[in-house]
Amino acid sequence: MKSMFVPVLACLFAFQWGIAQSGPGPAGPAATAAKMKLLSPYFLFKAKNAPQSILNKDTSKASFPGGEKREDGFTIRMLVNFREFTREQTILEMPGILSVKLKQADPAVRDRQNYPAFALPDGRVPVLEAGITLTAPVEKPFKREMDIGFPLAGLTHPWGEHEVILNFTGSRWTMYVDNQVMDNDFAIGYPQWRDENDWQINSAYVSQATLSFPAVVAERDTSKNNNLAPDVQYWTPRGHNAWVGDVATLYYQGRYHVFYLFDRRHHNSKFGVGGHYFEHFSTTDFKTWTEHEAAVPIEEQWETIGTGTPFVFDGKLCIAYGLHTSRIYPNEMTMSSQQKNYYEQHGKTGAFPFDLAKGYPSGASYSVSRNGIDEFKKSKQLFHFCENPSVYIDPEGKLKMIANFGAKGIWTSETLDSNWRSLDPDFPPGGDCTFYFRWGKFDYIIGGFVQLYSKPVGAGDSGWIDMVKEGRDFYDGINVPAITKIKDGRFLMAGWFPIRNGWGGPLVIHELIQYPDGRIRTKWMKELIPDTRDTVLLAKRIDKTVSFPVKDRSFILSFDVYPKKSKPGKLAVSFLSSGKNEYDNACEFQIRPGELTAQYGAASKDSFSAPELSLRQGGAPQSVRNYAVENLTGINKPFQVRILVKSTPKLGGSIFDTEIAGQNTMISYRQDLIVENISFNLQETDIRNIKIMKVEE
Repeated sequence: MKSMFVPVLACLFAFQWGIAQSGPGPAGPAATAAKMKLLSPYFLFKAKNAPQSILNKDTSKASFPGGEKREDGFTIRMLVNFREFTREQTILEMPGILSVKLKQADPAVRDRQNYPAFALPDGRVPVLEAGITLTAPVEKPFKREMDIGFPLAGLTHPWGEHEVILNFTGSRWTMYVDNQVMDNDFAIGYPQWRDENDWQINSAYVSQATLSFPAVVAERDTSKNNNLAPDVQYWTPRGHNAWVGDVATLYYQGRYHVFYLFDRRHHNSKFGVGGHYFEHFSTTDFKTWTEHEAAVPIEEQWETIGTGTPFVFDGKLCIAYGLHTSRIYPNEMTMSSQQKNYYEQHGKTGAFPFDLAKGYPSGASYSVSRNGIDEFKKSKQLFHFCENPSVYIDPEGKLKMIANFGAKGIWTSETLDSNWRSLDPDFPPGGDCTFYFRWGKFDYIIGGFVQLYSKPVGAGDSGWIDMVKEGRDFYDGINVPAITKIKDGRFLMAGWFPIRNGWGGPLVIHELIQYPDGRIRTKWMKELIPDTRDTVLLAKRIDKTVSFPVKDRSFILSFDVYPKKSKPGKLAVSFLSSGKNEYDNACEFQIRPGELTAQYGAASKDSFSAPELSLRQGGAPQSVRNYAVENLTGINKPFQVRILVKSTPKLGGSIFDTEIAGQNTMISYRQDLIVENISFNLQETDIRNIKIMKVEE
């Protein structure tokens, strides 16, 4: 069908926000969006010893003794003049150990490093990369290069002199520029030092370099504040390749805690085993959020942290987590077999302290907060052989756990460190990162990406109902959702969704709604709606195909839907780029009120997109691409739709977070799509009050 462009009319009144509602029309004014107060990104390096070797323009080459294996690491500090270059430039080299290079990244290739997140105004993506060659002490030793790097355009002033610090601590390989972390990875193996080692600089770019053994300890510079205060909703950690992974939440003593697995490279850090660890932030009012130091950092080469849960035991705030050591070493080199043998012999788990380990620690452990807020300390105890422990206190006050990754079922114990016994070896049936919660008269277990079970309180284990099979789940694109009750009886669902088909992405939090029959739906959390401005009324009413241009990369589109009672019909909103190929990567949001179904699909120029599958039907909402949500609520009468579109260079595309009738949500993501036009296609449906407003960046 031929599109018609309707003139954009300036709206004479501001759109008003409030709690999501099932009827159409505006709600109250937007409050100030929730903001994250971040830790200082600056670090100090106070060396205790003089450098082992120094290079400068007069002495651009030197040798130094290797001595011992130097597992304590090393630090290189250099002054680098970043300037225009065409060909790849090696600016520092230690043959067989490491090299540092300037190179031009392909602006069209994001892959693991996502360098195009920061491009120069002309589109080029110059990067600095440092590669270290590591020999890993695993069953079958290997030698591999571990690269870290960053796009120069990530600096406020890319060109000119900057201090670059490369710090290898044994467990961590990090690049700092002007005392800020630009990239890091987590080592498996060590450099192979020789008795005598050479190194050199390219004096056209590097005016001075120093080499220190052991590694200088980086200390956070608390005298410098972080002036950035990003929105919480759709937040990603600082950095071109940093993302939010699995989330675990808890409300304790008036504070909502969010623990998340910090991810770089979409699970490709640490040579592909993940290199994840638990970072942490919290809030008491859902408007001001505070970042804390990492709750469970990586401190050893054998560590890569798996999902767990926060809980309160014996009056102390704890977080359980898994050690995915089996991803690095075979079972015979870990403590896994010892733990399983103990369980088979005694019918319960034993206590296995790290310092008495015969092999690398592997399985479930926990950390404890010193002050009930942050300052977590690792227990260095293994209490179970599963690697994704979901520990919780049930409503009767009993300590329980749902085991995942290496075990399954529900377990219980009177003590945290040992004596875990299986209550149900077959339910839940394993999977990823399963969580339990109770809401009113119903118990729920939600599992990772595609599982949801419910039963009335008091019903036996045989009473669990598979809500996915009934089409009554509430998966809306959020991956590995964590559910927590907060004040005033409200429940929140927090998680992440994937970017460019990779593991890890932005944080998202939605609020839950429960119905008397135990069914749960979702809506936007009012405290987390981003600030908006420049509201424009596009049209008071439309009943035919019509298109509108869009000037902002990030915006909220809202409209009221009036289905016709005789024939409910359907409607679609297509989000398009501009030009001849506007439909190549365009997407379509579609509602079919008569079928109680909404979906995201590929946009079609002359027709509605074909029906997509729901989770029950085999669809994949966890992919946040094309999928359907069925059994919508609140659309049997006129209702409002709100669609938030967010696009940034780091995302490399656009997020679509959609709320339907204030009680149904859907998230989709489209790579390489920047919305420049929106097109409405209607069939037996009337929509009114079409408004658009810019989202503040």
